[in-house]
Amino acid sequence: MTDAEMTDAAIQWLLDEHTDVAVRYQAHRDLLGHDDMDLRRRIASEGDGAALLAARGANGHWGRGFYQPKWTSSHYTLLELKNLGLPPDTPAPRETGARILAEERGRDGGLNPSRTIGQSDVCVNGMAMNYLSYFGALTDDRAGVVDFILAQRMADGGFNCRSNRSGATHSSVHTTVSVIEGITEYLRHGLRYRADELAAASASSVEFLLRHRLFRSEHTGEPMHPEFTRLHHPASWHFDILRGLDALRDAGIAYDTRMDDAIEILRRRQRDDGRWAASSAYPGATHLPPVRAGRPHPWVTLIALRVLAAYGA
Repeated sequence: MTDAEMTDAAIQWLLDEHTDVAVRYQAHRDLLGHDDMDLRRRIASEGDGAALLAARGANGHWGRGFYQPKWTSSHYTLLELKNLGLPPDTPAPRETGARILAEERGRDGGLNPSRTIGQSDVCVNGMAMNYLSYFGALTDDRAGVVDFILAQRMADGGFNCRSNRSGATHSSVHTTVSVIEGITEYLRHGLRYRADELAAASASSVEFLLRHRLFRSEHTGEPMHPEFTRLHHPASWHFDILRGLDALRDAGIAYDTRMDDAIEILRRRQRDDGRWAASSAYPGATHLPPVRAGRPHPWVTLIALRVLAAYGA
């Protein structure tokens, strides 16, 4: 098949009625330019969105609370619901988000799920800024988490969750992309508290990623970790080139030649039928069963196609 035929075949697969409604909604929105609000409303009552909402406990949390267990906690479930495109006025995530913001504040102003570690984690706070902004809990008069995030910006332009806990001196791609995503959502929702400073922090974080060509060491030019060039879903806090490129796309970053290495890897990962497979899921119990490694993955395919639509030409 030609490239165009492969793309068309992959899009038709994503739009098939057997594909999860959240995938179909985002395929219409991001690949066809049609924001189908009926499909979006159905995310709360069908498929993965409905399954995640049904997993919420009577105490108003998922899992055992804000951050435990890892992937089934309120924190990661809210992030996943946001990434599905669940309507932001859905009551359950709005209520849980407001509760997290009210109850989980650490002594340093950040959200801190730990009762034994005094310092908050900026990676967790970047992800929380993402879903709290989306679900309406983070407002200009309750944006103290912004102060904490900005205080953790490093001299190289990015962020590292270990900078305030173990003295790290170089930013982390994992943490930096989480903060970029959080700032993108915060600014998208028109929040103004320290917005100019957040925009500057996002710009320096983007430059940090591009300076590393997303996944390469500045010193050796080699990949910093093999997992960075593999494709995962959900990514959670982990970085890979698919998540990095999609975060740049969502932030409205223009094409830059320093993206080329990552884009080329993404192109090589495409199967002959136009789809993409995912690597093995990160270990740990999840609400939703993972797609088996090596099988065509709807989310990985969708994200790859929208990244290439933005940067592939």
